[in-house]
Amino acid sequence: MRLLSTLAAAAVSAVLIAAPAVAKEIKLGVSAGSHEQVAEKVAEIIKAKGHTLKIVTFNDYILPNQALASGDLDANSFQHVPYLDQQKKDRGYDLTVVGTNFVEPMGVYSKKIKTLADLKAGDSVAIPNDPSNGGRALLLLAKQGLIEVDAKTGLTPGAADITKNPKGLKFVELDAAQLPRSLPDVTAAAINTNYALEAGLNPLKDSLVIEDAKSPYANIVVVQTKDKDAAWVKDLVAAYQNDQVRAFILETFKGAVVPAF
Repeated sequence: MRLLSTLAAAAVSAVLIAAPAVAKEIKLGVSAGSHEQVAEKVAEIIKAKGHTLKIVTFNDYILPNQALASGDLDANSFQHVPYLDQQKKDRGYDLTVVGTNFVEPMGVYSKKIKTLADLKAGDSVAIPNDPSNGGRALLLLAKQGLIEVDAKTGLTPGAADITKNPKGLKFVELDAAQLPRSLPDVTAAAINTNYALEAGLNPLKDSLVIEDAKSPYANIVVVQTKDKDAAWVKDLVAAYQNDQVRAFILETFKGAVVPAF
């Protein structure tokens, strides 16, 4: 009897060890456009793990972290590390990066000029009004030789950190989602790819200049720190970093969005 009890206990233990993670409805916050499209593919893949992915779409960059920190979301996928770091610094969020997904190179667009060389003295350039994406735009323009910024500011220079501006360009800071609509009113605008795609712009064809894929701005999957080691989090990251998702990104966006895994 003791032997049978021992064997039975061992069998139950083996079943428990082999059992898959408990199925969960994962509420994932994403920005509209490319993030939403990729998340829909991820939702198909994660079903194999028994989970359901409920996609919640946002049209700004402020609410997804707020919703995650308050517990209204389980995870989000819309931002890069510099943006998250600034949000944590400004708002005290206890959030953690658990994986990367893809890079959306920022581009500069215009309805008034054909190249950045056409910019004239005093022309207006719109950039995102959050520190990380605004800094990203300024660094992109600095790389083109249009301005110089204080190197001490790292990845988040602001307009006040411009040390040289030979053409006296005027920088207009707007909410990132509003930038495509600003194009008729400014000479040029630096626009995040998800909002460019949503506005019908082709980053590879319509931009005057675009970042290369080797940038520190890979988009990330983020959860509350308390959840970072949860089994469902590992399943979510694995679903994002799946070969089917890689193929979907490459086939759908034709190089305008690049896998970062």
